[in-house]
Amino acid sequence: RELSVDELRLAEENGSLQLPDLEGLDKATGLALDGGAAGASNPFGAPAPAPRKAPSAKGALSATQCYSSVVDGLKHLYKTKVKPVEELYKFSDFMSAPLVDGDFDAKPTVLLLGQYSVGKSTFIKHLLKREYPGCHIGPEPTTDRFFVVMEGPEERTTPGNTLCVQTSKPFTGLSSFGTSFMSKLEGSELPNELLKSITLVDTPGVLSGEKQRTDRGYDFVRVCQWFATRADLVLLLFDPHKLDISDEFKRAISAVRMASDDKVRVVLNKADQVSTQQLMRVYGALMWSISRVVKTPEVLRVYIGNFRDAEYMVKDNAELLDREREDLLNDLYDLPRRSVARKINEFVKRTRATKIHAYIMSYLRGKLPTFGKEKWHARQIEKMEATFRHVAAQHGLAAGDFPPLEYFREKMRDFKIAKIPSISKRSIERLDEVLSNDLPALMKEYGNPFASTADGEAASY
Repeated sequence: RELSVDELRLAEENGSLQLPDLEGLDKATGLALDGGAAGASNPFGAPAPAPRKAPSAKGALSATQCYSSVVDGLKHLYKTKVKPVEELYKFSDFMSAPLVDGDFDAKPTVLLLGQYSVGKSTFIKHLLKREYPGCHIGPEPTTDRFFVVMEGPEERTTPGNTLCVQTSKPFTGLSSFGTSFMSKLEGSELPNELLKSITLVDTPGVLSGEKQRTDRGYDFVRVCQWFATRADLVLLLFDPHKLDISDEFKRAISAVRMASDDKVRVVLNKADQVSTQQLMRVYGALMWSISRVVKTPEVLRVYIGNFRDAEYMVKDNAELLDREREDLLNDLYDLPRRSVARKINEFVKRTRATKIHAYIMSYLRGKLPTFGKEKWHARQIEKMEATFRHVAAQHGLAAGDFPPLEYFREKMRDFKIAKIPSISKRSIERLDEVLSNDLPALMKEYGNPFASTADGEAASY
């Protein structure tokens, strides 16, 4: 019988698709099946396929080779197995937009957050050893927009609307925040050695006091969360004279930590402006302020220094500040080597989130009544916590992997559950295959980026 396209694809995935036996065909036709000829040149001119490069004696690939190979594998898994499930259950209506190639190919990103005049732009200038196009430095709020500082062949700036339509860059998802935000987004390109390895994101100063009443025209906290989700490192900048955490800053920190705790660091900038005794008091006050927002037993790593191109104002702690600055710079320069592991980690988190989202949506769709849908919908929003518990218990899912309750409730208010199909067992199986089979096989094939050898190469299993 004639096979459908879906049946052929499924047979290929299961390994049950067998090619016909062509033994003896080369002798019958006088052509060799490897692209050469049986005693003669190939009349079609087709070269034999290049043999795969054998692994090195150490059985490991370099960090760059591992990055390219693993990322290509992640792209394939996402497009063929994860993205179809996201589209089926409207994952992007609740979480982030579908990933594009630029998201996988993006360089490691560093996000800088802090109040105005704590030295964010000066910090970037210190790293690059020059100002970036569009940069303004001063004592009052000077950066009123998000600057994405990238490596480029020449100095130029790119408006946000243009930046968000370039699929080769990982910023297409920002278009969902509207034109008001995109008018406050700008790409800044310049030739720079450091920017060949990482991308820096400078942000507007966090508002405090009466200035918090100012309407930015877009959701600042959600934009910060979007960048933090995709960043490899998030730096929260303070200075000895700005240790308070405003309501807006508190919401931004909470949103950033929701993206990932392990990549958040604190920088106490301008620490050379106080004496040793004052620095101890400032450090204690900073940790107290942070503890009111970050309510976990783990303490965030704090770097103490002054990141500007000038001599220290107070030289009492020069040795300490030098060591701290060196530690932070080493962490930044080490980001490219750790980037592959982060991409895999984020991919796993997204796949798990997609699976949980599919279960939640299917459960609600199964309860949808024929009549009285609006009242039922309102009740389900109020009962969402019980729904989460039921889905977690029914499918053996970890409660910590579920989306934030209030955030999910808010998204559900305008969502039409009727457009969700019933649960597809094959869809869930495909996600399970990604986590239990495909990813381990990918890392076994190209090297495990979570393990490292002494010389910084990615080790194989």
